[in-house]
Amino acid sequence: MAAARRLLLSRWAGARRPISAAAAGALPARVKVVEVGPRDGLQNEQSIVPTAVKIGLIDMLSQTGLPVIEATSFVSPRWVPQMADHTEVMQGIKKLPGVSYPVLTPNLKGFQAAVAAGAKEVSIFGAASELFTKKNINCSIEESLERFSEVMSAARAASIPVRGYVSCVLGCPYEGKISAAKVAEVSKKMYSMGCYEISLGDTIGIGTPGSMREMLTAVMKEVPVGALAVHCHDTYGQALANILVALQMGVSVVDASVAGLGGCPYAKGASGNVATEDLVYMLNGLGIHTGVDLQKLMDTGTFICNALNRRTNSKVSQASCRL
Repeated sequence: MAAARRLLLSRWAGARRPISAAAAGALPARVKVVEVGPRDGLQNEQSIVPTAVKIGLIDMLSQTGLPVIEATSFVSPRWVPQMADHTEVMQGIKKLPGVSYPVLTPNLKGFQAAVAAGAKEVSIFGAASELFTKKNINCSIEESLERFSEVMSAARAASIPVRGYVSCVLGCPYEGKISAAKVAEVSKKMYSMGCYEISLGDTIGIGTPGSMREMLTAVMKEVPVGALAVHCHDTYGQALANILVALQMGVSVVDASVAGLGGCPYAKGASGNVATEDLVYMLNGLGIHTGVDLQKLMDTGTFICNALNRRTNSKVSQASCRL
C-alpha cells in the first residue's frame, strides 16, 4: 500500500509541469509554509500528549523541509494544560540549521521563560474581537496591546524577532461578523509595534473567498502584503479556497497543521487548521515552490495520528491510503 502510494506520488510529481507565469497570474513563485501542528494542533487535545511524542513530531517535521515549525506555547498551565511541558519540549528537540522554532508568548513572563528555554523567535497573539480577546487572554484588545508592548521591548533588547497573530479576522464565535476595518486597525497596531509578520487567522473557519478578499483588501492598505500571512481553519471546508484567494492577492506565507490537527479551546465547534499535506499538494499543483517533501510530511501525519489514535483530517493522506 505504502509502495503504491509513493509510486503514484512520484509519477504525479514527474508528470507535473510548472505553470507559466502568465498562466499563474499574480501567484507567488514560492510560499513559506509555517507548520503550527505541535502548538496550535495539539493545544486542543483533551488528553495530555506525552512530551516524547511532541518531540518526536517536531523532529520528524524538521526532516520534511519545512522552514518554520511552531514548537509550543509558554502560557500558564492553568489556561492551557496541554502546553505545560513547553520547556522540556524546547530543550528536547533537535534544532536543525535553517529551521525556525518559534513559540507563543502571551506576556512578559512567558517571553522570559521562553528565552530561558532557548527560544530564538516568539509570537504574540491578539484578536479583532473584544469578546474573544477577553475569553482567550482575559483582557481587552487595548490591554492586550499594552501587554504586547512589554514583550516587544524585551524582544528588541534581546534581538529576538516577533510574529503577531490576529484571531477572528473573518468571524467570531461570540460577536459574529468582524468588520474588515477592525482587522486592519489591530493588524496595523501590531505591525507598527514591530512584529515582522502578521498572521491573519480565520479561527472558526467561517470565511469564504469573498470575505477573505474583502478583509485582505482592507488590511493591505495598512500593512505591506509582504508582511502578511494567512491562518485558515477548515470548519466549513473553505480553507484551501480562501488560501488561493490570498495567494492571488500576493500573500506568500501560509500557516498549516500536519494532519489537519487543531481547533481552539476558546471557540467551540472550530475544527482543525488546513492540513499541511493538502496545502503542499495544492501548491505543488500550482507550480509554487515550498521546499517541503510531501511524502515525509504524510509519514509525519501518520505518526502523530497513530499516537493520538485518530484518523487524519488530510484529504490527500486519506486518498493515498485507499490506493
